[in-house]
Amino acid sequence: MSHGFELNPGAAPGTLLPKNAALAVLAKSLNWFNRQVLWLSMLALVLTSCVLTYSVVTRYFLKTATDWQDEASVFMLVGAMFMCTAYVQSLRGHVGIEALASILPASVNRVRLILVDIVSTLFCSFFSWKSWTLFHEAWAEGQTTSSSFAPPLWIPYGMMAVGMTLLAMQLFLQSAIGVSGGEVRGDQK
Repeated sequence: MSHGFELNPGAAPGTLLPKNAALAVLAKSLNWFNRQVLWLSMLALVLTSCVLTYSVVTRYFLKTATDWQDEASVFMLVGAMFMCTAYVQSLRGHVGIEALASILPASVNRVRLILVDIVSTLFCSFFSWKSWTLFHEAWAEGQTTSSSFAPPLWIPYGMMAVGMTLLAMQLFLQSAIGVSGGEVRGDQK
């Protein structure tokens, strides 16, 4: 099982660029966007911790109900999780089974990685499409949660759809880079 231990800690994310110029522009743009989303997601996690702390303090000391904090926290956590998936994938940081990687020849392992990226792209594209249909239904029908706070469901569905779209784009980029012949260091171009 791989937990990102094989990543080179000295290499900054995004320093590997595709040999193909068009893919290099797409990779740079996606890396920049993923880093911006990462910062927003970190801010959402801090804000979530503040909301939950506020809820505990007001419930315990002031004996007041805070019916909004649970859903607000869940919405922010869903957004942070889904929105950061493309950044994590850009580092190949998702957990993966790597039992064969150490025993396969490098050329066979390269083909295996490309095939996994292609299948993952197809799956995430389907998941993204279904997320966008959920978003559209929630938006068009005005769906809300069943709580007394009743926030609109298009918010978490929208974040899920955008996050899965970014992940599908990242996987497509990695597949295209693998098929086109790989990457070179950004400073070697």
